[in-house]
Amino acid sequence: MPSIYDAIRKDHDHHRALLNRIAETEGASEERQKAWDEFYHDVKGHAAAEEETFYAKLMEQTWGQDSARHSVHEHAEMDEILEELRETDMASPGWITRFKTLKHDYEHHMDEEEDEVFGRAKEVIGQEENDAYGEKFLKRKSQELELIEAKREDALED
Repeated sequence: MPSIYDAIRKDHDHHRALLNRIAETEGASEERQKAWDEFYHDVKGHAAAEEETFYAKLMEQTWGQDSARHSVHEHAEMDEILEELRETDMASPGWITRFKTLKHDYEHHMDEEEDEVFGRAKEVIGQEENDAYGEKFLKRKSQELELIEAKREDALED
């Protein structure tokens, strides 16, 4: 079982690759649609699982509360852009412009987590708990992937 840090970093690496692949596509091509769909769903599941496992644990520490709130706030901002992009025609010039904003913001978020948050988090989720939290994260992400469309429908009703 991967550690929590390895599990999150593996997702980040996959997300970076998808962001780059999407950026290299044009219009509403099948390649863009496929990469976008994979990115959209994986990021949604990843963010929810990260908040419910990793950030929930960090909230036990005073410094972790601010760090977790900051990251969860960034998740919410990116979620708004994800939904906006999902509703926008991929062939429109506005889509790629908005996507570039998402790409920039998400790359910054991932770098910040890996470069700053992980180091401090190891004070809370130490070596002895790495694998257990990695397993919790992956299990929760799997559950969240099944809930994405239901959560989206609930949000649209609000």
